Amino acid sequence: MSYDNNNNKDNKKKLNVLFFGIDSLRRDHMSLYGYKRQTTPNIAKYLSDGVVFENCFSPSVPTTPGYSSMMTGLDIFSTDVVALRHEGDLAPGVKTLAEILGGQGYNTTCVGFQGNVGGRGYQKYIDFDGWFADRGDGRAHKAENLNDVAIPELDRLAKIYKDEDKPFFLFLRHMDPHALYLPPQPFVKMFYQGNEFDPNNKSLNELYQFKPFRDFFLSWFPAGCTDSEYIIAQYDAAVAYMDLCIQSILEKLSALGIEEETLVVFTSDHGETHYDHDCLFDHHGTYEPTLVVPFAFKLKGCGCGGTRIADYCQLKDVTPTLLDILGIDAGIKFDGRDLVDIVKGKTIKQEPEMYITEATWMRKHGWRTPEWKLIIALEPDFHFKPAVELYNLINDPLENNNIADKEPEVVKFLTDRMNAFIAKREKETGRTNPMVTNAAKWNGFGKAFESSEEAYNSLHIGDPAEAQKLQAKLAELGVEIK
Repeated sequence: MSYDNNNNKDNKKKLNVLFFGIDSLRRDHMSLYGYKRQTTPNIAKYLSDGVVFENCFSPSVPTTPGYSSMMTGLDIFSTDVVALRHEGDLAPGVKTLAEILGGQGYNTTCVGFQGNVGGRGYQKYIDFDGWFADRGDGRAHKAENLNDVAIPELDRLAKIYKDEDKPFFLFLRHMDPHALYLPPQPFVKMFYQGNEFDPNNKSLNELYQFKPFRDFFLSWFPAGCTDSEYIIAQYDAAVAYMDLCIQSILEKLSALGIEEETLVVFTSDHGETHYDHDCLFDHHGTYEPTLVVPFAFKLKGCGCGGTRIADYCQLKDVTPTLLDILGIDAGIKFDGRDLVDIVKGKTIKQEPEMYITEATWMRKHGWRTPEWKLIIALEPDFHFKPAVELYNLINDPLENNNIADKEPEVVKFLTDRMNAFIAKREKETGRTNPMVTNAAKWNGFGKAFESSEEAYNSLHIGDPAEAQKLQAKLAELGVEIK
């Protein structure tokens, strides 16, 4: 097997990159990774002769640090980015994958990710309606809207590639797994045939009482919905809808006749929490549903068909790995590892432990090993969670039993390892941990929260006026909105 950059049909042209950077896609809800529902059959079929990493993590959530790490090959200490609402640029001297490839003569286009520091450096930006995306039916046609602009752009870039030997990097930010989960017909009931309005089902009551988020959910949940499983099924259906639309792009790539000259990549900035850990259909919390992401790629004809790799990897490994496949030496000392040797059946230094962070609706950090998950609050959170959480991921993979009080020695051991890592990275980068330096502005209020009550009463998303219209229906079903 060879990843020689010139190992293609005419032995002259550089490889293109078609990059699916899918927002909020959790690995364990993809049939590609064995999920019980057929959510990604087209992606799975396409990657049947590709490379699939089975244990990829986004250790720093949410979107902004996730994409920043993915697109630079660096961790948060090097990018200086940890917060969703990050202010300013990447750290001085940091280059993005788009900037690196642009400097190598690539045409670079980004669809759907303008204005975020993690999406910096493209020559061309194209927007699409990736949020409500209503086409008159009250449903979100996000992936169709992306296809409407992405497929013509792929056509344009492919023509330049053929006519002028100028390769391309096309980045597509799909938004379908990101709330709102409103897939169009016929996907709506694809994975659910129950009664989402059953008055005896109380599984959403807790959500409807959660003041910071309830107005947001009331604005797009079906009026009177009572079943949390229906909402989870909508997430899965949105992924399946997106998967079908992605097939159109893959088919277009084949029709253009450039598959063997195009590296196709799939990954995500972070996962998504559904009804776990009180995080309520969002991507905050450093629990497993938010940290698990897919990473897979395919270069047709490379001879790596059907390779599945169990080694742990992280988003910071994406850029150095892709650059090796492309045959590009960027002259950068990446924090991430080049994973190509693993694909070739060789071994590289393992990295089974990782520093985990979040600065989205809560500000926390911690340490994850294959066995243990330590989470430490850097300030009180709006879920009123304990300041220290410890989970045994082998005995308690769903992280339901906090054993911090029962295992103080383990807490100390992991805390010491985490602090030693922080000190090492601070020394290497010459800057303080951004989880500290971003403390004042991470939440948009200009200061850290002093109590959970303050956080609960300060943080809010959604439209109260729109939500008010739906509350009467819920009241009829016995769900009291306080």
